[in-house]
Amino acid sequence: MVDVRRTFLVSTLFLLAVFPLVAAEKPLLICYGDSITAGYNLVESQAYPAALQLDLDRLGYHYRVKNMGTSGATTKDAIEGLQSVIDLHPAVVIVEFGGNDGLRGLPLVQTRRNLDTVLTTLTAAHIRVLLAGITLPPNYGPDYIQQFDKTFRDLAAMHHVAFVPMIYKNLIHQPGTIQPDGIHPTAKGSAILAETLLAGLRPLLKK
Repeated sequence: MVDVRRTFLVSTLFLLAVFPLVAAEKPLLICYGDSITAGYNLVESQAYPAALQLDLDRLGYHYRVKNMGTSGATTKDAIEGLQSVIDLHPAVVIVEFGGNDGLRGLPLVQTRRNLDTVLTTLTAAHIRVLLAGITLPPNYGPDYIQQFDKTFRDLAAMHHVAFVPMIYKNLIHQPGTIQPDGIHPTAKGSAILAETLLAGLRPLLKK
């Protein structure tokens, strides 16, 4: 009986010691973006990265999702914070920038150049990338919007990265998914965003 208890105790202590190491070895998936990623006006558990973590766990993908969103960030800010992303050695990064550039009417050539730098740097570091596209309200005019949307498509093709052309595509006709500001997702909208992005992510993930 003593031997059995001793064996059980040793086994339990071994598992307790090993479990944190196993958990730490989960590959990292970083959500790198602006207020949509950060979860503007939401608590952290309501932002789309948290919903994505739940979806991945449910489907048996053993990744650790980290929210590195910053409200108000532009593509210029994306470059400035890029080294902090690379230093974490993520397996996958979702790049969700550009909306604030468009809303501020910044030159598209500048947005394109900045996103090109982000994608070039991440892929050179052998990090798998999903580029999340976004569009603009109709009052920005069809010509600007068309060129804005094309920027994302062209960069995704040029860098051969996974691409979701319009991350809001499944929110548009669903009530309760957008906050009163007409821009940011609600908790319900964030959950749908996670599902939309997961469809583009799955080819990049390993079980």
